[in-house]
Amino acid sequence: MSENKRKTERTLNKNIIERLIIITNLIKSGVYPNNKQLRDFYREQTGETVSETTISRDIETLRVYFHAPLEFHRSKNGFYFIDDKWQFALNTISSEEIFYLSAAKTLLAGLEGSPLYASISSVINFVISTNTLTEQPLLKRIAVPPKPKFLIDSAIWKTLSTALLENKIITFDYKDIARTVRPYQLLLDSGKCFLYGYAEERGDTRFFNIARIKNLCVTEKSFELPEDFDFSAKCGGGKFGAYSSNRSEEYVIDFYSTARAMVKDCVWADDHPIINYDEDDCTQIRFSSTQSEKILEWVLSQGGNAMPRSPVSFVSAWKEQIELMSENSAAV
Repeated sequence: MSENKRKTERTLNKNIIERLIIITNLIKSGVYPNNKQLRDFYREQTGETVSETTISRDIETLRVYFHAPLEFHRSKNGFYFIDDKWQFALNTISSEEIFYLSAAKTLLAGLEGSPLYASISSVINFVISTNTLTEQPLLKRIAVPPKPKFLIDSAIWKTLSTALLENKIITFDYKDIARTVRPYQLLLDSGKCFLYGYAEERGDTRFFNIARIKNLCVTEKSFELPEDFDFSAKCGGGKFGAYSSNRSEEYVIDFYSTARAMVKDCVWADDHPIINYDEDDCTQIRFSSTQSEKILEWVLSQGGNAMPRSPVSFVSAWKEQIELMSENSAAV
């Protein structure tokens, strides 16, 4: 490898790429900027100061890494592109792939308000901005209806992320009770973010709404992440969100009227045979799950168009809620 080639080798990061984009845009404007003018413009755009050497290396990077037809015009004392059609494109992904990336950001709108959404959006925006194919008119025809936004303290999120990465035991107050927890996962569900982990004082896994966690601390104590830590493995086949118990039960639920179509719209469990009784205007679903509370919410949301048949304990819990609603309605 030649000495000249060795000098041009450079590890590119997001900050360098963003600076290269700013430099490229100013040169393409046709003002023939020199090194000092590029430094001044970068400072105006970002509020950050870079050295003459840094800009010189950036110019070299554009020439060597991105084959920019970049020259210095002596009489105008500035840089220009010999080929005006040259475009700075960090990646070569297709317009279709750009569309799917943009669509992914739109579909992630349900996570808006969470640090995760901000980080993912930043990465997607960066990838798209470094590609020349950015016009995606179809995106205006794809939308996510407004949903409750996450309320997450960024400091809490950062501390939890550190504990997860390092497998450190954490302590915090939750509902005025001191907790000691081995953090397993962060779960995003219906506008809420939950910490899923092993609560030492309970001797079992528990869920904690992150918005309610207070006085969070990462201890020096480490723990070994169990092989079966993944929450999805605890759901007993059900797909009803962030809740599980230690008991898997077999559910049989009848749906009537408009709820018949609803129950066929999604896969609610790994095993969920659906039986139609058209003569009774009824569709029956059978499945197993550990998520009794979430399933109860689901059944109640269908009002009189849903009726659980089993298990017996679940039917009793459903009846109790119906009776409570009846009592409340009588008081209005």
